[in-house]
Amino acid sequence: MKFLPRVFAYLRPYWRLAAFSVLLTVLAALTGLAAPWPLGVVMDNVIGNQPLPGVLASFTSSWLAAGKMPLLVAVVVAGLIVAMLHHGIAVLQNYVTTTFEQKMILDFRSDLFEHAQRLSMAFHDQKRAGGLIYAINFQADAAAGVIMAVQPMVQSAVSLVGMFWLTYQMNPTLALLSLCVVPFLYYSVGYYATHIQERLVAVKTMEGESLSIIHEAMSMLRVIVAFGREPHEYGRFRRQGERAVTARIALTLRQTLFGLAVNMITAIGTALVLGYGGYLAVQGQLTAGQLTVVIAYVAAIYGPLEAISTTIGSLQDQFVSLRMAFELLDTQPEIQDAPDAVVIERAKGAVRFENVEFSYQGRIDTLKNVSFEAQPGQVIAVCGPTGAGKTTLISLLPRFYDAKSGRVLLDGTDTRQLSLKALRRQIAFVQQEPLLFSASIADNIRYGRLDATQEEIVAAAQAANAHDFISRLPKGYDTLLGERGATLSGGERQRIAVARAFLKDAPILILDEPTSAIDSKTEAVILDALDRLMQGRTTFMIAHRLATIRNADLILVMHHGEVAERGTHEELLARGGLYKQLSDLQTAQARRRTRLPSAPPA
Repeated sequence: MKFLPRVFAYLRPYWRLAAFSVLLTVLAALTGLAAPWPLGVVMDNVIGNQPLPGVLASFTSSWLAAGKMPLLVAVVVAGLIVAMLHHGIAVLQNYVTTTFEQKMILDFRSDLFEHAQRLSMAFHDQKRAGGLIYAINFQADAAAGVIMAVQPMVQSAVSLVGMFWLTYQMNPTLALLSLCVVPFLYYSVGYYATHIQERLVAVKTMEGESLSIIHEAMSMLRVIVAFGREPHEYGRFRRQGERAVTARIALTLRQTLFGLAVNMITAIGTALVLGYGGYLAVQGQLTAGQLTVVIAYVAAIYGPLEAISTTIGSLQDQFVSLRMAFELLDTQPEIQDAPDAVVIERAKGAVRFENVEFSYQGRIDTLKNVSFEAQPGQVIAVCGPTGAGKTTLISLLPRFYDAKSGRVLLDGTDTRQLSLKALRRQIAFVQQEPLLFSASIADNIRYGRLDATQEEIVAAAQAANAHDFISRLPKGYDTLLGERGATLSGGERQRIAVARAFLKDAPILILDEPTSAIDSKTEAVILDALDRLMQGRTTFMIAHRLATIRNADLILVMHHGEVAERGTHEELLARGGLYKQLSDLQTAQARRRTRLPSAPPA
């Protein structure tokens, strides 16, 4: 319930539609009140000999002179008009409510999607993508679901009050008897609401886990197929699915038993009213037509009561989804703009790390007391054994993470004092795995600058040595790529990523081992493009192959989260330390790869 004020905030932009829906709800309830009366008139005044009420008698006196057939026709037509009006209002109401319901869902889902993108890398490192997809795509319906539950409850309440009043006018005792079921319904709803929420949370968590398994399997499909682990993944999905299905069946059983309890309570009430009403009719205190109207109203009264009870029960599902969705929305991004964040245009590219330390959650000393400086236009290479902290170190520059202590400065300003948008506008990336979208080649390159013209896209591709292979494709730049660009080779994907970086034209460039998974011939083509890309930019190269960083202005050798050595290629080789060991090891490996296999003994 505490989330309701926030839910109504999503309704506010559509309050006119909501108000119109409320008006239609009241009209639908009123037309529903009129529905049983034509049948009552037929029973009492057409078939029976009861006189018409005063207003109807004066209005139809001329008809009655010709017999009862004109009255029968009039009543039937009136009943048809009431039914058509009632159903017409229902159709319009459904259109109106669907319109603002879907708009509310889109607004809430959009906020969840936007917020999920703003959460820090540390959050995404710990959360499974499938759970986020489940929250954004399925639980976003809960906000509109809560609002939509109000409409049938309002209609049911209006119908309940109106029908009770009309029944009370005919027989007060009968009307009061019809409400004897209310305390039992109230208790049933309260018991259900307090005992179902934890089961709902468990079921939704399991269903989100199933979606996580699907997402992970589709993302890792090449690995699964390569290792022949399809049966293993199927078994994992099946076992999780069976647990979720078992929990959902148990939950549905309880929901069904709750519905059964509500129906049985109202059935008992109907039996009491029918028995007492029949007794009054036998005693002559009610006419057959009045009894028919009363029974119709009692059935209609219990319909709203059942609807209210069932809606309140189903609201528990919406409340649980709403709580889980708002928990995501309330998760505060670790990386945020400072209140007085500075917006800069184009940086010069001077970068300084001052006594920087960082640790991941559950790990300590990922980075320890790292300090270095890069002048505009310099090339800074970062190398070292696997797990030394190379990528983590450079990830602090665009603030994917924030240092636990120390500072990272850009042109003398702490990056935490710069707006995130302005900071990340200064940096272009070429990553080890070229991540491409399921879109055209032109759109993937344009991602570097969304307002780029086709001529600028082609120029960026030419600079990245990608234009020739793109032109040879049947649809050229309009060629649609599969997910992650799977229809292209690794080298082709990487050249598109380089073209994207060319188009962004940022003063700082981060190269995260961009040629580590590429053959030597393709590597030469990409390195040629990267040489052009680095010109005039402060460049940070994370490198595994030391041959690619020989010409760097400064090489940082990372080991156990610290800068073990620093200097140029020649200086580090002459020092004979860790860098020399890594260089000798790679040289020996290269020789073994090029050595021809020896001839078998005679």
